[in-house]
Formats: sequence, C-alpha cells, structure tokens
Amino acid sequence: MFSKFFYALKDKGLEVSLGEWLDLQEALDKGLCESSLTQFYYVARMILVKSETEFDKFDMAFEECFKGIQMETEVGKNMLKWLDKSDMMELAHEEARNHLNQVEEIHVDKEDVEQTFKQRLKDQNEEHNGGSFWIGTMGKTSFGNTGGNVGGVRVGGQTGYQSAFSVVGARKYRDFRDDKVIDNRQFQMALKRLRQFSTKLDIPKSELDIDGTIDKTCNNGGYLQIEMMKPRKNAVKLLLLMDSGGTMIPYTKLMNDLFQSVNKSNHFKDVKVYYFHNCIYSKLYKTPECENGDWIDTEWLFRNVDSDYKVIIVGDAAMAPEELYSESGNYRGPNGGLSGFEWLHLVKRHYKKVVWMNPKMAPGRAPWREAETAVKEIFPMYKLTVKGLNEAMVRLMANK
Repeated sequence: MFSKFFYALKDKGLEVSLGEWLDLQEALDKGLCESSLTQFYYVARMILVKSETEFDKFDMAFEECFKGIQMETEVGKNMLKWLDKSDMMELAHEEARNHLNQVEEIHVDKEDVEQTFKQRLKDQNEEHNGGSFWIGTMGKTSFGNTGGNVGGVRVGGQTGYQSAFSVVGARKYRDFRDDKVIDNRQFQMALKRLRQFSTKLDIPKSELDIDGTIDKTCNNGGYLQIEMMKPRKNAVKLLLLMDSGGTMIPYTKLMNDLFQSVNKSNHFKDVKVYYFHNCIYSKLYKTPECENGDWIDTEWLFRNVDSDYKVIIVGDAAMAPEELYSESGNYRGPNGGLSGFEWLHLVKRHYKKVVWMNPKMAPGRAPWREAETAVKEIFPMYKLTVKGLNEAMVRLMANK
C-alpha cells in the first residue's frame, strides 16, 4: 500500500527523496499517526511536502491510494442518500435567507465540532431531517446541509450560511499550484518583479528630501530650509511581442489577460506592444488581427526601440520547419529576404534581455517540436505558468 503511495506521489510530480520517505516510515513505526488515516494524512504531508504549491498534488495522490479506506470523517453512501434533498433545496434556501437576520453567531471550538461529527458518524443509523442533533437537512444541527446553524461541517447539498468549518471532499489547494496557467492578478504580481528604481529620470523634484532638509537646516543655523528631490521611479522599459491567430486562438483570453496586466502596470518607464503570426519576420503588426498594412518594419523597431528594453516574446512556437528556416516561409506577409530563424537571431543580437513565454510547450513528438526546439536554442523559453513567469522575470532582471 505505501509503496503504491510513493509512486503515486512521484507520478503527480512531487519530488520525494528517499530520506524523506524513510522519515515517514519511522513516524509510522513510532506510532505518530495513532492508527488514524486522518493523522497519517497530516504527518505524511508535513514530512513529504515542501511548499503549499504542492498540496493539491499530494491530495490527488492521497485520494488515489486511500480512496477505499474508511476515514474517521468519511461519509457513507447511505448517509449521502439521506442528505440528498435536491428537490427541496430551493425552498430551504429561501427560508434560510428569510431567517438570516434572526440567526445569532455562536462561537464554538473547531476541534469540539470535528470530534462530535466523528461520533455522530459512528452512532447514526437512519435518516434525520429538521432536527437539532443528528446529521441531517433543514434543521438546527451543526452537521449536514441547508440547516439553520452557524458553524459546523457541511455534508452534501449546498451551503446555507457559508460558515461551515470544512466541506467534506473539497480540493482546497488547487489554486495554490504554481504549474497552472495564470490569471490577470498573477500576471500583475509577476510583472512587479521588473523593477529597477532610478532618480536619474527627467522628472521634477516633487518629493521631500528628509536627509537633505535636515543638513540644510543645520547648516543654516536652525532655520528651516526645505530640500526637494526627484522621486525614485521604475526605469524598466518593456517590449512585449505576442503571437496571434492560428494555434494561439485557444489562448486568446490568456493573451488578453497579459495585455491588460501590462497596461495596468503603470510602474514601467515605457511599454510597447506588437504582434506577429507564428514567427517574427520583417513586419510586426500593431493589432492582434495581424492585418496586412497595419504594421511597422522590424528594422524600424531596432532603430527606435533601444537595446535596453526588456523583451518578452509570447508564443507557442507551433510552426512548420519551413516557416522558421525558409526565406519564403512567411505565409502572411513579407520577410525582407530573410528566414524567420535569421530574424529571431537579429532580435537576440539587438536586445540584451529577451525571454520567450510558451503557453503550450509541446510534449512528445509533435510536428512543430523541431521549430520549438530551435527557438529554445535562441531564447530562454519558459512555460506560461506562475512558476515559469516568475523564473522569466528573474532572468530578465539578472545582471548577466
């Protein structure tokens, strides 16, 4: 059983060392789990999991291996059947809402509630509704669903007052994972890493210089003399180049979130955004529609957008090899007599800091894997997840 658990953890992506696994075996030998599956869950998670971002993977492996074992708080099929009152739910919720203001909040101890819940599971052998003691529905009990008590354990159904201590069977840690595709807020948090404060910008002196004011006042015989200084502003300039259309269509919302996050991040000194289709060629488009004529010359970009811009290229690199290597590989517009591969090298040569973010990172032997591999050899490539974006931001701000 435990060997299966070890391999399940590995399959879910958890890095469990042999030393950590032996520590868990020692904890079992010493009785730290007290013959309780619940206690084993917490002890194993404490020993084997290094970060809350891994909690969801651990929960999935644990459920896979110990699903059939009766836990202290596991609810049986008969109990769930008793608690299923779907046809009466709406009426119960309406009644709960009508009496919401009449409910007094009761301060109860979480551990006491959980212990009582365990005891009720052991003792109860029939259905109960409308009561105040057993696990049931639409009553005043702390256990069940659609009841009128504040603070308890919801089992089945829907919550009434949103106050339950726990919801049986919920995957509470899925949003903690750092390998999932990110949302708008996480984009903004990651972009905050692109900070390089400076006072050498051409802006007015609008902040009070406390140290300068003290020095000037002391040198002035105690008469107050105010000194102002330029505020420290982020000197980072950002160039965002995004692949649009084709195989990137499934990631339209993700690209929009990234665009909105960059535009809401008003701490950059300057932000420029352009688009391309599959690969960068002699033209970059001004809008994600990538319409012919609505573009700028890539060479113009090199002349007018300085080499000190931090560059983030976003795309899945999902293209046929000829789109990358052939001088006629651009199916959507001109290429200036160069292949996409050569244009990418020109981008690398001009800009000091470039990263490529990939929402897909093709597995196995996908047809476009050859092009993706070639792009990886030009630019450091990261998967467009929380972890990948954070690593990319660190790379952009590195001194070397």
